[in-house]
Amino acid sequence: MNPMALWKKLTDKYGFPKVCISLMLAIFFIGAFMQKQDVAAMLADSTVRIAMNGILVLAMVPSIVSGTGLNFGLSLGIITGLLAGCIAIELDMRGMSAFLWAVVMSIPLSAIMGYAYGWILNKVKGDEMTVGTYLGFSVVSLMSIGWLLLPFKSPEMIWAIGGAGLRTTIALSGRYAKVLDDLFAIPFFGSKLPTGAVLFFALFCLLMWLFLKSKTGVAMAAAGDNPKFAAASGINVNRQRMIGTVISTVLGGIGMLVYAQSFGFLQLYQAPLMMPFAATAAVLIGGASARKATIAHVVSGTILFQALLTVSLPVINAAMNVGNLSEIIRIIVSNGVILYALTKVGGGH
Repeated sequence: MNPMALWKKLTDKYGFPKVCISLMLAIFFIGAFMQKQDVAAMLADSTVRIAMNGILVLAMVPSIVSGTGLNFGLSLGIITGLLAGCIAIELDMRGMSAFLWAVVMSIPLSAIMGYAYGWILNKVKGDEMTVGTYLGFSVVSLMSIGWLLLPFKSPEMIWAIGGAGLRTTIALSGRYAKVLDDLFAIPFFGSKLPTGAVLFFALFCLLMWLFLKSKTGVAMAAAGDNPKFAAASGINVNRQRMIGTVISTVLGGIGMLVYAQSFGFLQLYQAPLMMPFAATAAVLIGGASARKATIAHVVSGTILFQALLTVSLPVINAAMNVGNLSEIIRIIVSNGVILYALTKVGGGH
């Protein structure tokens, strides 16, 4: 087959971003072998990153399916997850019980935040992604004041000097660091695969798939796909958009706790600011758009994006020998993919 015809066939079927990222990933793996780097450790690290970011990427599905587009305001849910994580430490909880309690506590907090967020999005139809971005930025900045004023007393969290206000980074060692990663962990060439975290991600993918097949999920998809037809069929479009936003925000809170337990720290203040962009880039790489997303898009996009970041950074750093370019490469890849995807949907909606 003609190479150009093959390229066109692949890009038409799987999408330009997915094909390009897959090709880049293959090139970087070849480069890693040629540089004699520890590819097994890279694969293990990739698996850890996939599991820790997976639910944050999954949070994009209900918002896209319901018609509100890519959830650039996911940081609202991330903040409620951080708050629930801090409360678990304040109550002196440890281990798996602390993590699960934080997850349960984050759900009502995220639901309240998601309801308010959904109400705003229903008032600004057509500009959801723009408004969501600025709303997320505003709430993160506002919460930076909140972290200083909230009445937490645990010495593990508050500043030693002054005895008030939460620290920028809170260590989870001795609390619930890696409780999922270490659950059923499998040794892998000197590293270990985070089986528990992968299964947790798989469970939420299954629950989301079942929800999308339910009566409410079908109604939500109909409202997002064709609002006028859905309204004519008796579906309350605003309600379905609200449900999608609430579920997305709840998944953001849970996803943040999964991320934190794997990372080993809670990062407050400005840390959640750009996290929605990485999740957005991953789901777009998987083949999703601002109007369509599936579980397959989430899984494939998360694998490709996180594997690319894990493998490309050491390979490029070793090849260029000019210091650590990790953050620069991450920004180029994530923002480049988002820019490409948004140009394909006429501004995002």
